[in-house]
Amino acid sequence: MHLKSLAACAAIAGAVLAGCAQQPAATQPVAAKPAAYATIPPKKDTDLKLYYADGRIVNGAAALGRMQQDAELILWLAGNQFFAMDDVVRAFQGQNPGMDVGLITLPPGLLLAAIEKGGWVYEGKPYPGRPDVYSSVNLGHLKKLKQQGLMREYAIYMHNEMVLLVAKGNPKNIRGIADVKRSDVRTSMPNPVNEGIMQFYGRKVLERHGLWQHVSAGKECFSCQTTPNNWFTAVHHRETPDRILAGTSDTGIVWVTEALEALRLGKSVDQVKLPPEDSLRDEVAYAIGALTAGPRQAAAARYLAFLATPQAQAAYAKFGFVNGTAEELRLKPIP
Repeated sequence: MHLKSLAACAAIAGAVLAGCAQQPAATQPVAAKPAAYATIPPKKDTDLKLYYADGRIVNGAAALGRMQQDAELILWLAGNQFFAMDDVVRAFQGQNPGMDVGLITLPPGLLLAAIEKGGWVYEGKPYPGRPDVYSSVNLGHLKKLKQQGLMREYAIYMHNEMVLLVAKGNPKNIRGIADVKRSDVRTSMPNPVNEGIMQFYGRKVLERHGLWQHVSAGKECFSCQTTPNNWFTAVHHRETPDRILAGTSDTGIVWVTEALEALRLGKSVDQVKLPPEDSLRDEVAYAIGALTAGPRQAAAARYLAFLATPQAQAAYAKFGFVNGTAEELRLKPIP
């Protein structure tokens, strides 16, 4: 009996060791090197949310840590719609009871980098995984995903336009883009590395006015001082209002929806409306699609269908976004 017991113990130990030997292979994707992932800038907890169906909202690293396992739908959306998303997600959950939704709202170029790299690093910790749905302020980002076999269809679900944000009462008497060149005007501009508003729209306007070199000094960076008078942000829709309120910047290009949100929150700012050729109101379009390799395909399809409903369009319009047309909202192949 003693020998049989020893044999049994040996067998059990062997099985345990075998299981441990197999464990790294099973969890290898989780153990990927953090440096391989895209990095979320510091203090972005309010851009990382997990909406539970029971009404709870978890933010920051806690949301990132639970998102891939708890959420039944994960959205990575162009960050400038962050202030509308509580209403949008709750409207979606109203039509889809019991569904937990994960959300990240950051610059679309940064989101794209995280999709390509397979995850994030936040506060020094890795969070592997991809979304089910991705949106950008330009179709070009979705075309890149198509080239990589990660997305096939898209829709345009809303529009926006650019304005200049200034301090309350516009003390520097800023009237348009040309004033950016004044020596007494300090600017806070979206960065050209991953912020879609600058990549696809703001830079085009600044170049047309002959002001791109004046602002950038030939630098393409983020969270950086390019000239004594210009700062390139990491996340402009949060930094630019704060810099203007702190008196470290006088103006900056933002979306009109962001200016309206700052005013809605009672911040001491104003907006300077731009003519259509500078606001690009006829060009700005938000493109969205589902990742082909996403693990929650059915939920992603339900969300894209939801965006075409009056409830979704009303939730966005409440915050100043311009609704998409019925044709724009129809899913179609990415060209």
